[in-house]
Amino acid sequence: MTESKQDRLFCEAIEQFGGALARMARGYEANPDARRDLEQELQVALWQSFERFDGRCSLSTWVWRVAHNRAVSFVVSQKRHRQRGWSSIEELEISHDAASTIDDADERDAMARILAIIDCLDPPDRQIMLLYLEGVTGADIAEITGVTSDAVATKIHRFKAMLTRRFAEGGAA
Repeated sequence: MTESKQDRLFCEAIEQFGGALARMARGYEANPDARRDLEQELQVALWQSFERFDGRCSLSTWVWRVAHNRAVSFVVSQKRHRQRGWSSIEELEISHDAASTIDDADERDAMARILAIIDCLDPPDRQIMLLYLEGVTGADIAEITGVTSDAVATKIHRFKAMLTRRFAEGGAA
């Protein structure tokens, strides 16, 4: 692939997915300095990846696959520097004290709470939830992550049910 085609694909990807990639970086990294590092690493990895892009999948699938793979690698490397208490969706327990009502929270506060929960997830579950929040279809999430469509649907359903319980419990408190 020529460098100009690589540059063109990169510019197109950043134009279409730049905002979503920034939001995804927030989902993977809460620390603002580390988040900026991750965003830069995502852009570099994406640009480098277009040298190998052959068009056998959509641009969207390619971008998400590269970005999430790089983000997972970044998080794993950062784990050496700090310990985190990750859990799978199935293991995640939300304490009653931490819950709050969605009616009392504005949209940004609610999203911050959801991202805080996602921040506790194992990287594979985090990847699925972040793609879901970006509006990526279940079939595309399965293709990007290599997980079956049924497993993706199950994880999304469990996550939504957990959020419903959390906010319902907060409303009763």
